[in-house]
Amino acid sequence: MDTLSQRWARLEPHTTMVGPDNDRPRPAVLLFHGCGGLRGHLPKYAEVARQAGWRAFTVDSYAPRGWSREFAMATVCTGLLLRGHDRAGDILATLYGVSQRPDVDASKIVLAGWSHGGWGIMEAMSADRSRPALGVADPGRVALDGVVGTYLAYPYVGVAAFNRMRPWRHCPKTLAVIARSDHLTTVRNAERIHAMIRDCGAEVETWVADGSHSFDEPTSAPPMKYDPDLTDEALRRFGALLHDVAVAPPA
Repeated sequence: MDTLSQRWARLEPHTTMVGPDNDRPRPAVLLFHGCGGLRGHLPKYAEVARQAGWRAFTVDSYAPRGWSREFAMATVCTGLLLRGHDRAGDILATLYGVSQRPDVDASKIVLAGWSHGGWGIMEAMSADRSRPALGVADPGRVALDGVVGTYLAYPYVGVAAFNRMRPWRHCPKTLAVIARSDHLTTVRNAERIHAMIRDCGAEVETWVADGSHSFDEPTSAPPMKYDPDLTDEALRRFGALLHDVAVAPPA
């Protein structure tokens, strides 16, 4: 079982950072892709963060494992490998590594996840980290206090997400995006889960987007369908969340 530092050592070479070209400490958003791997829409969100004066770190969870998109589609997307509690180890390790950077304000971090990535964030927020868990030996070594917000884009909350109703142990401001025509969950199920998050004391805004799962991914395939107008609105709301939780120094 990896330690957080060992997991970060594997992930860091496959993590892309964009942000203002200086070494001033800035708020940071960590972006975690869906089960299909890195796709063309995540750089758009990273650019929104950069323009807001934030640093954005986009993490590839598959390259360190030597997995291709085809392999991930056949194994991760079907629930055979790397379920949400395992992916949460990547999220904690990235938080651990990025928080130590001198150009990051570790007290102002947002976690953003799409589908499978959102599932992993929810597991990280709810797990008992006092003992080995989430695929890492020392999950409690990194504090969650600096996580001031989460962005959950149509997170996976289906039957394989066994802990989806487990209360969060850290409750930051959250924007939860629900796709009305999501083939992986009903709106009612998603709203019930997000209401549970709200019960822990978090400020949770839910947006029911009138589209499919992965509506913001240009290369999505049926039953998913790309919607450029909804994508623009998602980018706007993402930027608004960053503005609400932290003000970055001028770029």
